[in-house]
Amino acid sequence: MTVGYDGTRYSGWQVQPNGVTVQAKLEQGLVELTRETVRVTGSGRTDAGVHAIGQVASFSLANWRATDDDLRRALNSKLPPDIAVSRIEDAAEDFHAIRDAVGKRYRYQLQIGGVRDPFEHAFRWHVHAPVDVDAMRAASAHLVGRHDFASFQAAGADRKTTVRHVRAIDITETPTASGGTRSDAADVTSCCQYLTIEIEADGFLYNMVRNIAGTLLEVGRGKRTHEWVADVLAAKDRTVAGPTAPPHGLFLLWVQYPSTSVGVDHSSENRSSNR
Repeated sequence: MTVGYDGTRYSGWQVQPNGVTVQAKLEQGLVELTRETVRVTGSGRTDAGVHAIGQVASFSLANWRATDDDLRRALNSKLPPDIAVSRIEDAAEDFHAIRDAVGKRYRYQLQIGGVRDPFEHAFRWHVHAPVDVDAMRAASAHLVGRHDFASFQAAGADRKTTVRHVRAIDITETPTASGGTRSDAADVTSCCQYLTIEIEADGFLYNMVRNIAGTLLEVGRGKRTHEWVADVLAAKDRTVAGPTAPPHGLFLLWVQYPSTSVGVDHSSENRSSNR
């Protein structure tokens, strides 16, 4: 199934003993519908406060006899309004949402300048000072390709390998008058801009996207040169990179499997918001 959710009030994806999670809500809904014990496996564990447009999860049912779409509608009726299943489809018996994934794309969203937007603040990191977007793009170029991303892994995380292939980093900016008190769409220079950083890779380390976003912002703010990012990458040391961006600006866009990209929401590709 392909799932979207606003992660604001959840303690992340994975079931926890002392927190409300997205995985738990999905499993509870399936148990109510089927009276079976169902384990839902997500393509990855999003942290507390992180959102998804195209999270993919696999599960097995023994007794469901109606259609996949009937199951989707029935399950959505059991879910809270900030979680929605957009698609359910039959998969091969040995399909595994984590093991079979060959790529993912994340988006990190920021508001640069202006007054905090009350309709966007849960989905964008509000940065007050202006940033040099071209410098950020130059810095991001150092990260594209197959590299050891140990400098961008969360401190204390333990992975057998920290080598990943970043296929693309796309940074886009949209001037807007909706963020703040101005209503004149023609006058955007004194208001703010929406900035998005999208990163596609064959896999991600824990906090890798948020650490890259925080590092690129150091360049955008003029605190570092774009060449510094190459030095950070070569250091393989988390302490030399920039800060970790807060979780509420991060979205899992889609997950790729050998035959298809699952969870792509084409209707959202040109939006400045993913509410």
